[in-house]
Amino acid sequence: MSASLDGRLVVALSSRALFDFEEENQVFEANDDRAYMQLQLQRLEQPALPGVAFSLARKLLAFNVDPAAPHVDVVILSRNDPVSGMRVFRSAQHYGLPIERGAFTRGQSPWRYLRPLGAQLFLSANLADVRQALDAGVPAAQVYPHSARASEAHPNELRIAFDGDAVLFSDEAEVIYQRDGLDAFQRHEVSRASTPLPPGPFKPLLEALHRLQRSAGAGGTHLRTALVTARSAPAHERAIRTLMDWQIEVDEAIFLGGLPKGPFLREFEPDFFFDDQTGHVANAASHVPSGHVASGVRNLGTP
Repeated sequence: MSASLDGRLVVALSSRALFDFEEENQVFEANDDRAYMQLQLQRLEQPALPGVAFSLARKLLAFNVDPAAPHVDVVILSRNDPVSGMRVFRSAQHYGLPIERGAFTRGQSPWRYLRPLGAQLFLSANLADVRQALDAGVPAAQVYPHSARASEAHPNELRIAFDGDAVLFSDEAEVIYQRDGLDAFQRHEVSRASTPLPPGPFKPLLEALHRLQRSAGAGGTHLRTALVTARSAPAHERAIRTLMDWQIEVDEAIFLGGLPKGPFLREFEPDFFFDDQTGHVANAASHVPSGHVASGVRNLGTP
């Protein structure tokens, strides 16, 4: 019988998302891929340091309590060459990460392999690859490789924080805010408080995470989610009612009314945070692992 990923949460990570290859990447970006390959080969026996998405991957894989019936599959999708891919797998093995699958495309975009994998999340340091994944309907974010690493205070709890508009929800309300200002945005949301917002690009991931929690049962790892949004009362109600309509519960909802998100995320201590605004991501990245969701009106026309 052939192998199948049906029924699993499939997460695809670039090598730079999973491991800290920033020093090696400087050689890669100099357009000398053979020098990069040689450097990685020289360091084959030297495990790479954990990268920005390492804690996320490790805790997701911890849901696989029964190796014979895994709930999660983490796959490497990388612009690295196949030779450099050996170090990626060696490093994963060193840390006890049961990662078996990977595609190494030597400078070409690997996003096209997301569809046959049925991936429900793609994290990469390459913005173009992230945009292509989002256009294909796959939740995706550009990792900030120099983000703070995840706290080790919650070893048995996977914590993920999401922005609302243009991430979990569509950018419908954000369009109003950008065009007409805060007062118009508040009036728009209050008048539609009982009307669910259309889904954003990360709704499928939030749904998949909650299915994972239910299917994995009372194992050793648990899920805790947070909505961290610039919204404030009275626009909070539509966001909460939308989640209720989707029959999705988040554990925490933080309505900041424009305050910087970083200090609040530092207290929540997520393994990863997703936001569509580069300013919010940059502010968060000094405190927690963070990624930019290049979707919605805020990202129109950006390179």
